[in-house]
Amino acid sequence: MSFNSFGHLLRVTTWGESHGPAIGCVVDGCPPGIAISEADIQPFLDTRRPGTSRFTTQRREPDAVRILSGVFAGRTTGTPISLMIENVDQRSKDYSEVAKAYRPGHADYAYDAKYGFRDYRGGGRSSARETAMRVAAGAVARLIIPQVELTAWTDEIGGDRIDPGAFDAAQIGQNPFFCPDVRAAARWETLVDGARKSGSSLGAIVGCEARGVPAGWGAPLYAKLDASLAAAMMSINAVKGVEIGDGFDAARLAGEQNADAMRPGEHGEGPQFLANHAGGVAGGIATGQPVTCRVAFKPTSSILTPVPTITSDGEATDISTKGRHDPCVGIRGVPVVEAMMALVLADQFLLHRAQCG
Repeated sequence: MSFNSFGHLLRVTTWGESHGPAIGCVVDGCPPGIAISEADIQPFLDTRRPGTSRFTTQRREPDAVRILSGVFAGRTTGTPISLMIENVDQRSKDYSEVAKAYRPGHADYAYDAKYGFRDYRGGGRSSARETAMRVAAGAVARLIIPQVELTAWTDEIGGDRIDPGAFDAAQIGQNPFFCPDVRAAARWETLVDGARKSGSSLGAIVGCEARGVPAGWGAPLYAKLDASLAAAMMSINAVKGVEIGDGFDAARLAGEQNADAMRPGEHGEGPQFLANHAGGVAGGIATGQPVTCRVAFKPTSSILTPVPTITSDGEATDISTKGRHDPCVGIRGVPVVEAMMALVLADQFLLHRAQCG
């Protein structure tokens, strides 16, 4: 019961370890007849791929995806789609100290407490390497809901937030931070460089928006769209908080301020909303407005700065984690957040179609 699967009608199971021969996933429940090839998946993996700038881990992985099943003559068959990426740049020797002592903030101790045994090479299953397969699966999910436009970006690094008034979506792919604010991106270069050179790390907040989600997706109570999104985002490595819409800021508003006021829409096309504090979800069901969330990533736990810890024998020591690690893991979390949004929305679309036709 190690729960390596998520989703309802669109179900994804990931497998593999950070330093194993390969990682992969199985996407089950994808409708048949959808045109697909590796070329539809690879661009999204390239955005998450390590070693693309000095601001991310220098592990060199091409992350070239292979489709092993579920596709014939360039179209999905309705059977399980198996995807695989080979690991080609492992350096297990970098983790000799991690084999002896636990990294505070990482899953080392928790894994030992649960299983009595752990793969210390890069963290095994607890490594963010696993998220590459979420991005691959998310690329499949996008093909199921082509009417939905997804955008994710880095909203904040180390407590320094973008200027919402300077948001330019065209800038997101033009810098190594997925930053929509040119001035913030320039500041973050200095900020992340400083953390990297000092042997430390920084946290980040990632924003995500889905446009084109029709009213009605989701369900009351136990299949709420926002609950599914929260669970999906919290399952990402290093994530410690999720906000839907205004999130915690909504608790600081009065009722009339928080209400997403409505007026009649044009041509009988539904209401015109005057605000979107709810993030496009009410009562667990999509309202037709953009679905929005913010996802908080903690600072990377593997750092060069010595930190007090204990050995597997319970003795006091300090640990300094060598190897190649992200000084801000939230940066490469951007395409992962976008992929999880795609997977949840595709699953909710199939659930809605199953019940409401």
